[in-house]
Amino acid sequence: MTKIKMSTPLVEMDGDEMTRIVWGMIKDELLNPFIELNTVYYDLGLEYRNKTNDQVTVDSAEAIKKYKVGVKCATITPNAARMEEYNLKEMWKSPNGTIRAILDGTVFRAPIIVKPIKPYVRTWKKPITIARHAYGDIYKGVEMKIEGKGKCELVFTSENGEEKRELIHNYSGDGVVLGMHNLNKSIESFAISCFKFALDTKQDLWFATKDTISKKYDHTFKDIFQEIFDTEYKAKFEELGIKYVYTLIDTVVANVIKSEGGIIWACKNYDGDVMSDLIATAFGSLPMMTSILVSPEGNYEYEAAHGTVQDNYYKHLKGEETSTNSIATIFAWTGALRKRGELDGNSELMSFADKLEEASIETIEDGIMTKDLALIAEHENVQTVNTFDFIKAIRKTLEEIL
Repeated sequence: MTKIKMSTPLVEMDGDEMTRIVWGMIKDELLNPFIELNTVYYDLGLEYRNKTNDQVTVDSAEAIKKYKVGVKCATITPNAARMEEYNLKEMWKSPNGTIRAILDGTVFRAPIIVKPIKPYVRTWKKPITIARHAYGDIYKGVEMKIEGKGKCELVFTSENGEEKRELIHNYSGDGVVLGMHNLNKSIESFAISCFKFALDTKQDLWFATKDTISKKYDHTFKDIFQEIFDTEYKAKFEELGIKYVYTLIDTVVANVIKSEGGIIWACKNYDGDVMSDLIATAFGSLPMMTSILVSPEGNYEYEAAHGTVQDNYYKHLKGEETSTNSIATIFAWTGALRKRGELDGNSELMSFADKLEEASIETIEDGIMTKDLALIAEHENVQTVNTFDFIKAIRKTLEEIL
């Protein structure tokens, strides 16, 4: 067959450990035989990030701004043990955090649903996408331990020296205090990304805070979302027949459990951190979770929601057999290729992405799967395969579909 051509490149960001091994095989088996793959390549493996003083991460984010679409392999965020293992110059920041900050993006995570893996919540029939505002709140919080009696205040000093004060608490004994912040500009970017993603995917958008308790902090989120929706997106939502719903966080938690899914759930930073793991687990498997970073300017970065699968990598280095689930990484590629095709008007590329996803799901539903899925699958004829045979099985299914 004639290979599909790509007129515009997408940004390719390679990664670490077992996902780096899988990354190469996905390209060799599932992409290069069918597409004249056109990418601008960046090596975000920890060794090269260290060599470039992490400049390569910044460069890859700037490239996404230029080309609009990127696809990223899972990467190591180093801790003290990794510092020693890789002989690092310093404990480099999370590449995801760096890219997210440069793009001013919102992270959308959604499960990949296959019939043999049943959600723990029996009402769920469609994916639930978590949109996490990944700025501020307790993640940039300032904390203090209080010893003894005293008064603690919140103080803002303006540029002209004027002060505003709010009493936090009169301490009669030991305690703790936490100060946190957010920015209207960041909340606006979060809202715009959520509304745009809802339009892209034609899904209802739910947003929730605790504005009844947090009458200034959380209420600001609520007000900014509502103003942007009313002035810029309400008519577009009505045209597509989708809804924007605001309510309290505890109400949304209850309603999500009763829903059939098929919604985007926008969350503040901490809520999104917790609820994305809850949704992933409740749908069955974290390795079946996609992650898309969307900026207000319409830049997109696709990756798997999981990490580098360190344990399997060490087994692989010893020559032992592994059974790593590559589905979310495959879907990172298909998502990026589809978006590239959509932006370029390349229907062949979009169709190929659809068929590769179809082949991946069909392979699992035929009973061929990696160990993590085999342990939870409801299927009469499960065939557990290793990392590489799984990708080869998808290749076989893909060729049949094509």
